[in-house]
Amino acid sequence: MNDTTGPATPVAPNEVDLTTEVGSVRLDAPVMTAAGTAGHGAELGAYLDLRRLGAVVVKSLAPFPWEGNPAPRLHPTTAGMLNSVGLQGPGVERWIDDDLPGLRRSGARVVVSIWGRTVEDFAEAARMLARAPVGSITAVEVNVSCPNLEDRNRIFAHDPVSTREVLRATAVAGLPRWAKLSPNTDRIVEVAEAAREGGAEAVTVANTVLGMAIDVETRRPVLGAGRGGLSGAAVHPVAVRAVFDVHAALPDLPIIGVGGVSHGVDAVELLLAGAVAVQVGTANFADPRASGRVLEELTVWCADHGVAAVRDLVGEAHRR
Repeated sequence: MNDTTGPATPVAPNEVDLTTEVGSVRLDAPVMTAAGTAGHGAELGAYLDLRRLGAVVVKSLAPFPWEGNPAPRLHPTTAGMLNSVGLQGPGVERWIDDDLPGLRRSGARVVVSIWGRTVEDFAEAARMLARAPVGSITAVEVNVSCPNLEDRNRIFAHDPVSTREVLRATAVAGLPRWAKLSPNTDRIVEVAEAAREGGAEAVTVANTVLGMAIDVETRRPVLGAGRGGLSGAAVHPVAVRAVFDVHAALPDLPIIGVGGVSHGVDAVELLLAGAVAVQVGTANFADPRASGRVLEELTVWCADHGVAAVRDLVGEAHRR
């Protein structure tokens, strides 16, 4: 990577090496969709070539069908969105039968996000993935940012012990595992280390920030479940800080950065903070082509700045 104190020597966009490694997983591009923002299958395939992305991360699945939270579930904010969908989904087995075939036909690399109310739920979801055709799933994103019913509704990702236990339980999947962490804790570095001890090859940093909106006319919460998760541009600085902190403490742990990625420069910022790849989430709701556009803008930025390989950006802010 050229030093910014001197003029950059541009390279052709088609000469930029976009490959990246997330633990044992090699991806052809560093941009993915974020769980919960691209559906359960190949829905976005009508708007972009899913093969161009690093991977499609599907909406979180439990080992059982789940109806989710009462409506209203979404609420726009000044610089983002509040959501309280409540992890609605068909369950792992039905997803394998109904949605995975379409994703395979699209040529996308597939990352499955799983969740559970208990450690055994996570283990069961991981076991169910063994039914999927060999080679059809690239990795499993273990969404520990959900309530733990075994511990008085404490969030798994707010506790290192619970996180480690869940990751160990999901080893039965026989696939590379990434732990999706929560930014709503001051223990994120401890939790990331615990996830690695449990077998996570990488951590996804991070999920939504807890938020709420109240209708001033009805004087009631806007969302059906009251509270929700804030995502979008408003949380991008939170994501950058979280990625930076985890990389500073655990420089050898691969990080997937997520939070407010709407443009190529947002992806660059997360890479500089220490991420080896990024995910595009809320932007997909405004523009279903957003993930492909972010990848294109990232490629052009690298070309214009003389960055021949995306991996040269990873953690650069720590070396400056």
